[in-house]
Amino acid sequence: MKKKVVIALSVLAAVIVILVISTSTKQGVAPQKVSVTRGPFEVVVTVTGELQAKNKEDITAPAELRQGRSFRFSDIKIQDLIPEGTVVDSGQYVATLDRSSLSNRLKEIEDELEKSQQQFLKTQLDTTLQLRSLRDELINLEFELEERQIVVEQSKFEPPATQRQAQINLERADRNFKQAKHNYTLKKEQAEASMREVAINLARQERERQDMLDVLSKFVIRAPKPGMVIYYREWSGQKRSVGSSISPWDLTVATLPDLSVMISKTYVNEIDVSKLKTGQPVRVGVDAFPEKSYTGVVTDVANIGEQLPNTDAKVFEVIIRVNEYDPILRPSMTTSNHIVTKSFEDVFYVPLEAIHADDSLSYVYTTRNRKQIVITGEQNENFIIVEKGLAEGDDVYLSIPENLERFTLAGEDLIPEIIKRIEERKRLEEEQKIANEQQQQQNNGRARGQGRQMRMPSGSN
Repeated sequence: MKKKVVIALSVLAAVIVILVISTSTKQGVAPQKVSVTRGPFEVVVTVTGELQAKNKEDITAPAELRQGRSFRFSDIKIQDLIPEGTVVDSGQYVATLDRSSLSNRLKEIEDELEKSQQQFLKTQLDTTLQLRSLRDELINLEFELEERQIVVEQSKFEPPATQRQAQINLERADRNFKQAKHNYTLKKEQAEASMREVAINLARQERERQDMLDVLSKFVIRAPKPGMVIYYREWSGQKRSVGSSISPWDLTVATLPDLSVMISKTYVNEIDVSKLKTGQPVRVGVDAFPEKSYTGVVTDVANIGEQLPNTDAKVFEVIIRVNEYDPILRPSMTTSNHIVTKSFEDVFYVPLEAIHADDSLSYVYTTRNRKQIVITGEQNENFIIVEKGLAEGDDVYLSIPENLERFTLAGEDLIPEIIKRIEERKRLEEEQKIANEQQQQQNNGRARGQGRQMRMPSGSN
């Protein structure tokens, strides 16, 4: 008996399955439908950003690396750097720079300094010996002059020829003495000039060596004030860490951000950037704390696009200031930013999937078997405003239903307005195009005028 009951139930279940399959095959799946919604509507641009401090102080390598004349370098590597997020006090250790490149230059300067010291000593000895020899010669010439004077005095009783010869010898001795004395003065000035030259060169070498030692002593980088150390992000997007290089044009090793005012730095594609402007409100979320929510405002929208590394699309930088202060917020946290570009108080809207297009006409399929022409307005990621053609409570299909022949076209009275709007849009686009061309011509004219002024001689009228 039980066996017969089981068999009967199995047969009944199989019949039910066959009927269900048959019914589904014949009738198909009923399309989903939604009702027209009335209420507030927002046009939102959603972008991902990164938290940063609005104000920060850079922790830099010594400025002498940029200003020093005695040493030039292309880059210096960071040898050691404390972990990111470390809270430091003023004067506390932050990083160490690699001394190898400047140490080699220091050795060269010390070798040059040693040569300058030897040259100074050699010049000093040479001038000392030369001047001593000249002084001895002056003394001998002075003795000779005195002897000639005695001879002249003793020749008073000699014949005139002898007296004349003694007088000539005296004059010659006097002339030699005066000439030697004048030469000594010149040689002394020459020696002093040589000593000044080698002394200046020696002082320069000593100064270069001292400058290098002072710079090397600053290769241990310390915090200029209390704060949290955040790694510096380079133009390529990578953070500067151990092994990274600094250049004379960018000496920043790390940063100390002011966490009291935070911003979210994000990039918007060229399609959405035209919707953004400063002052627009933003709803800010932080991925690390999904339960938290903040508000913000757009403070800056870049006028010129840029291409980020490893991407082909052009993007525009957008800065959003976070209104609230929260000590848990940290730089480099990922944010989700919902920028409200437009808001409406009371409009009709439907899901984007419910709108279908045929050339310039937009329409929906209603549950009243109508292919209803509609005039649409602004849209966001999920919904679109219906300005005309639908009323509150109307039901529309999300997808194209079957048996389209049973749907009748409605809303033909809206076609003239649609055509008018299309013509108005084309007119505005044409006016904007003409305005852009005129502006470009004016810019080119100013550029040519400036070029002529730069080529014109300074004395021309």
